[in-house]
Amino acid sequence: MTTEEKIWKSLNKALAKYQLIQNGDNILVALSGGKDSLCMLQMLAQRARIHVPQFTLHAAHIRISNVSYQTDTTYLQEFCNKLQVPLHIINTSIPPVPNDKALPLHNKQKPTCFLCSWQRRKQLFNLAQQLNCNKIALGHQQDDIIITSLLNITFQGHFSTMPAILRMRKMPITIIRPLCLCQEQDIQQFAIQQNYQKQIKNCPYEHTTNRQLIKQVFNHLQQLNPQARYSIWNALETEQKLTEY
Repeated sequence: MTTEEKIWKSLNKALAKYQLIQNGDNILVALSGGKDSLCMLQMLAQRARIHVPQFTLHAAHIRISNVSYQTDTTYLQEFCNKLQVPLHIINTSIPPVPNDKALPLHNKQKPTCFLCSWQRRKQLFNLAQQLNCNKIALGHQQDDIIITSLLNITFQGHFSTMPAILRMRKMPITIIRPLCLCQEQDIQQFAIQQNYQKQIKNCPYEHTTNRQLIKQVFNHLQQLNPQARYSIWNALETEQKLTEY
């Protein structure tokens, strides 16, 4: 089985198992330009051509003007054009974060990474409603979801993660993660085979994070037990942490 066939099989299994897509869905795909989002859009565009179920796709790329994370929108536009998926590029910004350590704790703003992520999500939700999209597809793969569960156990003291499907309570939008059964190493290999163009990551706020450290822990767990991935996933499924309807 080729890498593409493996990813295709995992994506279709996820769509069926978690009922991620139904007939008539209008889906907004979050296209960051990274390997995961490019792979997800390519696979969903291929799936949409099968016609069962029938669904439409839009892609959205959010640019934060005051964070130095360069993306080649020309490449992304050409990529979407080949797939015949309309691309919407949104330029926005986040408020400056004060560096004053003397500020009282309750007056301090959220970290820049939090504000950046929050602003991107806000723009996605706004655009989804403007386009009458009932679903937003995010490119988190299985490794992301498992590492999030380990992060929450270690630093938050509760067993939870990013679900494969999440229905929002305050708006008629559902979050789906079509790559939830795909492994990162397969997507990395597929990205090389497809010659995906890498985006330039020079964000001044990017540094060693707890997520990167927990990723190393997860890799070590897999060395100790090659079945660790499936054991953790089974625990998430047993506790119904992968579906929130």
